[in-house]
Amino acid sequence: MNIIIVGCGRVGRSIAEQLNMEGHSITVIDESSEALEKISDTQNVMAIEGNGATYSILREAEIYNCDLLIAVTATDELNLYTCLLAKNAGVSSTIARVRDPEYISDVEIIKEDLKLTLAINPEYTCASEIARLIKYPGAVKMSSFSKDMIDFIKVKLSNNAPITDKRVADCASILKGAVRICYVERGGEFSIANGDFILRSGDLVSLVAPAGAAAKLLKSLGTLSNKGRSVLILGGSKIGFYLAKILRQTGINVKIIEKDPHRCDELVEDLDGVMIINADAMDEDLLMSEHIDRADAVVCLMNTDEENLLASLYAKQVNPKAKIVTELGNLKFSSVVDTLPLDSVIRPKQLTGEHIIRYVRGMQNTVGNNVETMYKVSGDRAEALEFIVRERSAVTSVPIIRLNLKPDLQIACIVRGGSVIIPGGNDTIEVGDRVVVITKHKGLSDLRDILR
Repeated sequence: MNIIIVGCGRVGRSIAEQLNMEGHSITVIDESSEALEKISDTQNVMAIEGNGATYSILREAEIYNCDLLIAVTATDELNLYTCLLAKNAGVSSTIARVRDPEYISDVEIIKEDLKLTLAINPEYTCASEIARLIKYPGAVKMSSFSKDMIDFIKVKLSNNAPITDKRVADCASILKGAVRICYVERGGEFSIANGDFILRSGDLVSLVAPAGAAAKLLKSLGTLSNKGRSVLILGGSKIGFYLAKILRQTGINVKIIEKDPHRCDELVEDLDGVMIINADAMDEDLLMSEHIDRADAVVCLMNTDEENLLASLYAKQVNPKAKIVTELGNLKFSSVVDTLPLDSVIRPKQLTGEHIIRYVRGMQNTVGNNVETMYKVSGDRAEALEFIVRERSAVTSVPIIRLNLKPDLQIACIVRGGSVIIPGGNDTIEVGDRVVVITKHKGLSDLRDILR
């Protein structure tokens, strides 16, 4: 596909890199020659210097041959206006990043009026995921599939977990429920677990289960499952704002520490029932005076990864029972970060890229088995994909045991008529099903791609 990305900041660069790896023809527009030079040195993209919200620059980018335009500049209004120009030029699909909290309640109206295909708010998406982790602190990460019918849960096994030192094949009877162990991360290694795989203490284990089973599952694994009642947020960013708003709606006590006095004034004005403290969150004495050692959860959302990493490690040291969530904006050095004793890491750029790639794959689909949901797994080592089966093909009505599946791939679960099926060898995939697949193979856009 021919894709134009307007805005080459950290998010735009991340999206361009991911879509370039997917094999698309990418044109990047930005007014910063330095930003364009940086991406041109590492990626096979066309770079155009200029204002992407003008017809002259869009024509230079061959807007009339464009299949998709993505506007991710730092200004919401510029993104929306750029998409409007693209629509008028005949581009069928446009995506805008809309971040301002003032627009959050109007996003659907804006999408309809401007005929946007997708409006993305990375900060709100991150805040929603963090809120889910605080609700289930025993989980390292939580996502959902099939319109929230399936929970995708990552946990860290302790010495006394009932499935530690057990074969994966024996775990279903131990956990007593519709649960499947999908993959395991151990010491930097990643494995899609087969039945003979033996789980060990310290493993990061990812499972799928029907929605609503998370609390029971986490309890059976011996992890804490009571949601936090007091949350300390370090940094008053947009993510912090959205998170505080979400948590207050569920009755959780929230405190934000922010060193910018002007930003504190904005937060006080827009957040009811949230304590705002104007101070430096990197001050140990200040953190102790605000009872970081007693908080049920600590969320580190400051301006730099270094600050967030240090604050998270300190919070875990003084309050080992708390749920610690760390925002990382830089996707580099992930192998080092994975070795640190962090509870949960949130990467906004990666979440944004996943949303867009999910949509692009759906656009590409030719036989109707669309990628409905997609998550990057373990950095970028694998993917969890949800397909909707819209018509018969080589994978339908055939027992799974007889399908010639690619290696390093697992059919994790099937949703059929409102019921969640953890499939065995004799189960089949049928038209109308939603199918969740875990795979190390990149770029699957059709369910038939699971076959050799």
